[in-house]
Amino acid sequence: MAEFFTTTTLGMGLFMLGQVLLLVVPLLVALAFLMYADRKIWAAVQMRKGPNVVGAFGLLQSFADFLKYIVKEVVIPAGADRAVYLLAPMISLVMALIAWAVIPFNEGWAISNLNVAILYVFAVSSLEVYGVIMGGWASNSKYPFLGSLRSAAQMISYEVSIGLIIIGVIISTGSMNFGDIVAAQDGDYGALSWYWIPHFPMLFLFLISALAETNRPPFDLPEAESELVAGYQVEYSSTPFLLFMMGELVAIVLMCALVSLLFFGGWLSPVPFLPDGVFWMVLKMLFVFFIFSMVKAITPRYRYDQLMRIGWKVFLPMSLAWVVIVAFLARFELFGGAYARWMIGG
Repeated sequence: MAEFFTTTTLGMGLFMLGQVLLLVVPLLVALAFLMYADRKIWAAVQMRKGPNVVGAFGLLQSFADFLKYIVKEVVIPAGADRAVYLLAPMISLVMALIAWAVIPFNEGWAISNLNVAILYVFAVSSLEVYGVIMGGWASNSKYPFLGSLRSAAQMISYEVSIGLIIIGVIISTGSMNFGDIVAAQDGDYGALSWYWIPHFPMLFLFLISALAETNRPPFDLPEAESELVAGYQVEYSSTPFLLFMMGELVAIVLMCALVSLLFFGGWLSPVPFLPDGVFWMVLKMLFVFFIFSMVKAITPRYRYDQLMRIGWKVFLPMSLAWVVIVAFLARFELFGGAYARWMIGG
């Protein structure tokens, strides 16, 4: 049986399909409960109950919403480009999902253990903007088109700073493989050995840039209801709208995974005497998602000029300067080699 899955084309195809389903199905189920948690946190901050009707404590609310979107009629505007209009939300979701192919949840737990995994994630996530642009343009309406233009400018602007922040981590590790990055954070001091201490300034910049990159409040300007009704998704309903929302949420969870891997040691235990494992990875992702949810609940939306100014005039110079600083510290192995883990066992 083992030979069938390792030597035959059909067997290898079925094995890869099984790996994909093992990742995608739990991820999509988790999205439903993460959306429920997001709404509950938002409600708690505003002293409301939040979802509490469908299922025990409202736990099935997201599944009810999913069913509602599935059975509603798909309304396509008369002047829309039909093919592009339907293709856009699919691209938005698929691009967000395929980035997970290189995300490890434990040592060796990845569909593809690429040596250039960070480069792959960065390349794929940058393509997600095309789904938004195509959706706004194909709707043949001014508000969606304005929303898609905003999204293109915003996502490109903050991808630059995210890329430079990641370069600092790559310099410290000497590898673009997520497994190597986590291994470089495996020290005798548990959580104190992770990158969140030596790269502390960039942790905040990465969190804020991740919010802007995924159109998450307070940077949800592409879908700002106060001036654009709903931005690039105004003309979408039913299943296409659901695909857009799922793609956005998958991208947010991907950012939670990246923060966990790059700065919080991935699946490493925070205390040396406890075993490492997937439990720690999931727990760290939930912690980052909680931070994102709290920011959404307590922070007012920025103006668009403020958003772009922060991206180009604050984050870009700071992240570029940090690359130079980390390169200097790694070259001369200062601070006990904290910025040159590739020399001490990374």
